[in-house]
Amino acid sequence: MSLLNILEYPDPRLRTVAAKVDGFGPQLQAFCDDLLETMYAAPGIGLAATQVDVHKRIIAVDVSENRNEPHILVNPRLTLHGELIDGEEGCLSVPGIYEQVQRAERITVNAQNPQGEAFSLEAEGLLAVCIQHECDHLEGKLFVDYLSNLKRNRIRKKLQKQQKQRA
Repeated sequence: MSLLNILEYPDPRLRTVAAKVDGFGPQLQAFCDDLLETMYAAPGIGLAATQVDVHKRIIAVDVSENRNEPHILVNPRLTLHGELIDGEEGCLSVPGIYEQVQRAERITVNAQNPQGEAFSLEAEGLLAVCIQHECDHLEGKLFVDYLSNLKRNRIRKKLQKQQKQRA
């Protein structure tokens, strides 16, 4: 397994809409393993393939305290349920920034595992929020898109300054 490079906002590649996964096999499984390893090392609770410049519909999530309940969702399709709830979100592609975002309190997600087998998952709370957040990445959307233009521009400038200082 190997760690993948996580793209940071405002990298335009984060705006790419991910393509459906058609081919399943050892190569896809190896990528999913790398995606999980990268998420855990970051450390994070979710990571979309788009964030590592692979524009396929794959997300990894694990919101467990012991980091031992990973979910890999290939070609996820969401159905939202319940009320919208406010919660603080951050993102590995927007490091150090946390803001309030509204998300559905419950979801149903239909997806495939890395072997191509279809499954359905009901989620609520943090797991539901995390899956919604990562699925947004597959559409080229980031949590900062839910913020005002003023806040988004301020965040973009702050991160660009930090990126220049690191270079």
